[in-house]
Amino acid sequence: MNDPQPIGAVPEAGSRLLNREQGMLAFNERVLAQAESPDVPLLERLRFLTIVSGNLDEFFEVRVAELREIGDSHHVDAAAARESQRVIALRARLLVERQYALLNDLLIPALAAEGVVFHMTHSWTPAHREWAESVFLAEIEPLLTPIALDPAHPFPRILNKSLNFIVELEGEDAFGRRAGLAVVQAPRALPRVLRVPTAVSGAPHGVMLLTSVVQGFVGRLFPGLEVKAVHQFRVTRNSELFVDDEEITDLREALQGELRQRHYGDAVRLEVPAGCSAPVLQRLLDEFQLTEADCYRVNGPVNLSRLAQVIDLVERPDLKFPVFEAHVPQALQGRDLFSAIRKRDILLHHPYESFNPVMAFLSSAATDPKVVAIKQTIYRTGTDSALMESLIEAARIGKEVTVVVELMARFDEEANINWAARLEQVGAHVVYGVVGHKTHAKMAMIVRREEGKLRRYVHLGTGNYHPRTARLYEDFGLFTADEKICADVHELFRRLTGLGRAGELNALVQSPFTLHHMVLESIRREARHARAGRKGYIAAKVNALLEPMVIEALYRASQAGVKIDLIVRGVCALRPGVPGLSENIQVRSIVGRFLEHSRIYHFWNDGHRDTWLASADWMDRNLLRRVEVAFPVLDARLKKRVIQQGLIEHLRDNTSAWMMDSQGRYLRKRSRGGRRRVSQLRLLAQMTGVGAG
Repeated sequence: MNDPQPIGAVPEAGSRLLNREQGMLAFNERVLAQAESPDVPLLERLRFLTIVSGNLDEFFEVRVAELREIGDSHHVDAAAARESQRVIALRARLLVERQYALLNDLLIPALAAEGVVFHMTHSWTPAHREWAESVFLAEIEPLLTPIALDPAHPFPRILNKSLNFIVELEGEDAFGRRAGLAVVQAPRALPRVLRVPTAVSGAPHGVMLLTSVVQGFVGRLFPGLEVKAVHQFRVTRNSELFVDDEEITDLREALQGELRQRHYGDAVRLEVPAGCSAPVLQRLLDEFQLTEADCYRVNGPVNLSRLAQVIDLVERPDLKFPVFEAHVPQALQGRDLFSAIRKRDILLHHPYESFNPVMAFLSSAATDPKVVAIKQTIYRTGTDSALMESLIEAARIGKEVTVVVELMARFDEEANINWAARLEQVGAHVVYGVVGHKTHAKMAMIVRREEGKLRRYVHLGTGNYHPRTARLYEDFGLFTADEKICADVHELFRRLTGLGRAGELNALVQSPFTLHHMVLESIRREARHARAGRKGYIAAKVNALLEPMVIEALYRASQAGVKIDLIVRGVCALRPGVPGLSENIQVRSIVGRFLEHSRIYHFWNDGHRDTWLASADWMDRNLLRRVEVAFPVLDARLKKRVIQQGLIEHLRDNTSAWMMDSQGRYLRKRSRGGRRRVSQLRLLAQMTGVGAG
């Protein structure tokens, strides 16, 4: 029997472009809803507000920049890209307006009521002004360089996302030159938020923004001239790096050259205050070759991301999420790590369970005399990483250390280049994976000599080896000494460091070779079972769902009667609940205190309940153009945990879940008369004893 043909299952390329960008904005709208929620502690609401700003920065730097390039080219999707720019600009503008309305009308007054006061220039008392002036003269003015705009002083180069001021002046200077415009750039060394002493503030927690102080005393930089107006401005630039896979001979050298120019890519967005005068605005637009459509007028500071500093400056635990101590599994408490892993597989669920065992896995290996080799992939690890220091120490004392460093990890390129250089200096084997295929797999392997023979131990994860984000991102990690899995990891490192054809793996699946096929075949198998009258069920948790063949297979499975639960945090191009196409599919997004980051694929498979953890989302790039790994959860006890904690708990969430409708719109799922269930709070309570829900 032939499968029914779905209608409009896979959108045209232009529609996919728009779906992706709209989906990213929709996710940020859901994050902003957290900042609007009275159920969230006040300072955490401010944090969610700043997260949206950071996300929007990257959205413009990468996605909007890409659309502009396509729209300005002769690409087949050029017209679609231009239309996408128009549509997403309208939505992005509404999102930004919503941000500033929330900040000015709700958060700032609510914080002031709690003694956390923002001292803006217009509300300064004489004491505020005196203190601000002393700070300006002692700490700020010496670092500022005013640049007049005239034939001898062209418009200065403006760094990506830097804080700048354009000043309207009147009068003559010492050389008889008529004053007009000047630019003042705020060095990044200056703090954007200043703590005001309580005695000066009059409030327990007073803060003053750098923008207020500079605007209040910018006239000191232009003695004898009249300051008519001063306006902040900020430019966002294209930050994508380009390397030609065919022409490149040294990836690190090529990237270092590109990184030097990243801060000065083509401008894609201009942010100015709402009161910026028309002539000044036009001058800025002309300088950056932008149009009015690229300009965002804001009612407040031009970079809300910097307000995150307020959260760190204010000691009010009652206005923040409760502090918790991540749990260490019983199997790892007071025991030798390697003997515990030999005994049975160990699962870690971050951030509820501590990342320290992962750090100990690598740090102890550096000094363990039985360890002879360490191999690890690095995608994002940060500029200050104890894990990387452990690898460096291991190589320094003579261990065989092999590190696959992904130099093309967006916005972590410079940090990764620096780590690669340090590792090479101490004799580690450093490779950069496969040019053209980002290495996104999360793997670490330690080889020990025990009782006269070599034994391998492996850690596989869904998230990065980054201790800081492991406290904020939800992820799973697995320790195992299973010989089949260890042999597969050994083979994957061989593929990444050497040459040769890809042989068959015992237990793991890998993109770009077998992962895509496994996902498609698993979905199709559920459909076959459903058509044969047996139960068919699929549950998956990913960060994004965009790959057309996977979407098509899910639609067909739904038509065959397979029940499908999808937890997709971010962009999802599939539409659930469409009659005749996807009635059996539900899509939800969980937005809460932690960033849902793990990837779980679960297939009923006639009761075998195949459950995979993976580094890969269901996107074209992850399944077809990256090096990714999915690993099965073989231990029945651990499989039950993954299903319960990673899937079922979220499927029962009736408070922080957003349900997608058949039009792609998200509606907040609310408890009706019953008890509120917040999946993240329930997991916190179960695993750390903090919170409830």
